[in-house]
Amino acid sequence: MSLNDPMLYAYLLVILAGFLPTDVFRSAAVLFSRKIDEDGELLVFIRAVATALLAGVIARLVLAPTGDLAGVPLWIRLMTIVIGVAAYFLFRRSVLAGIIMAEIAIVGGAVLFR
Repeated sequence: MSLNDPMLYAYLLVILAGFLPTDVFRSAAVLFSRKIDEDGELLVFIRAVATALLAGVIARLVLAPTGDLAGVPLWIRLMTIVIGVAAYFLFRRSVLAGIIMAEIAIVGGAVLFR
């Protein structure tokens, strides 16, 4: 890759416009988070809002999917949630285990019942 390559400038733009600004805010968040009470009312409210947003996105993906997911039957999408939640609890509240098992369920169900 030479200095005349336009892809080099595209990579530099991604680093300068995408990575660096967010990295500054992440570093500032680490510094300021030391002073925040983890059980304080504000953080509990923020956590509740984040959880509600995530639940809304998951409900939208399951009940009103678009793209290829729309071709997967509803009962498979619902069973995927049950399998993911069960794996989460069976593997000592491991989010990674829940996600992996849900992925296996949705891909397997899509392949077998399409």
